[in-house]
Amino acid sequence: MFRSSIYKTPEQLRLMVEPGLATAASLAAARAKIVAGASTLDVDAVAEAAIIARGGASNFKLVPGYRHTICASVNDEVVHGIPSTRVLLPGDIVSIDSGAILGGWNGDSAITVVIPGGDAHETPRREELSRVTEGSLWAGIARLARAKHLNEVGDAIQTYIENEGDALGQNYGILTEYIGHGIGRSMHEEPPVFNYRVRQKGPDVKPGLVVAIEPMVVMHSPETYVKDDEWTVATSDGGAASHWEHTVAVHAGGVWVLTAEDGGAAGLAPFGVTPTPIA
Repeated sequence: MFRSSIYKTPEQLRLMVEPGLATAASLAAARAKIVAGASTLDVDAVAEAAIIARGGASNFKLVPGYRHTICASVNDEVVHGIPSTRVLLPGDIVSIDSGAILGGWNGDSAITVVIPGGDAHETPRREELSRVTEGSLWAGIARLARAKHLNEVGDAIQTYIENEGDALGQNYGILTEYIGHGIGRSMHEEPPVFNYRVRQKGPDVKPGLVVAIEPMVVMHSPETYVKDDEWTVATSDGGAASHWEHTVAVHAGGVWVLTAEDGGAAGLAPFGVTPTPIA
C-alpha cells in the first residue's frame, strides 16, 4: 500500500510548474551546445546558466559527491556520466539528464542527441535508437493519461519498443536496474515507475500523482556495469544507449508534462492525447 503523501495538492502541483520549466530551459540550452568540438563540460556550463537565469538551482549538485548540473552520457554510457573535457565527435550519441530545484520543488528530465556525421551506417542506427526511446516515453505518458494504475505505463513503454524493434529488425534492450520515480520536494520519491511490464498494478493514477518517466534503451544487451568513476553506467557489450525523461503531473483536468514548454502537446498528439494546463 502506498502512502497518500505520494499525491500532491493542487497548490503543490502549481508550485512544480516553474522548476519544470527551468529544467526544460537547461536542456534546450544543452541541446544547442551539443555539437562536434564541444566538451561535455561546455554543455554542463550552459545548462547551469539556463537554470540560474530562471531563478533556480541545480538539484543534481545536491546529490552527495556530485558536483555538476547535468549527467552527460556518451555512446555506450547509459546514465550518470560525469561532464569532463571529453570532446564530442560527429556520430556521437549523447544523453543529457538535468534537474532544477526552485522554491523547494524539483524537476527532472533527459534528452538524447545524435551529432550529425560519423559512420554512415552507425549514425542512422543511433538516430533510430533515440527516436524509439523518445517515442516509448511519449507512449508511456499517453498511457498515464488514461491509466487506472501506474504500472500500465511500463507495459506501454515495452510494447512500443518491441513493436518498433520488430519493424526495424532490431532487438533493443530495456534497462531494468534503473527506473523512473516519483518527484516533488525531493528529486527521487515514491513510487517507482517501471519501464517494462511487471505483475503488480502499482498505485492508483489520480490527481496529485507526479512522476518522472525515463526509459533507458540500448542497442543490444541490457547488461551494464559501473565505470571506475563510480558513477557512469555503461553497456557491457559496448552498444550505444539512449535516455529520455519527463516529469509529468496528473491533475483534475488531465495530465501536464511539467518539463516540456508546451506541456507535452506535440509529443502526445500522435497518441490522441491533449494535455491540460494545471489550473
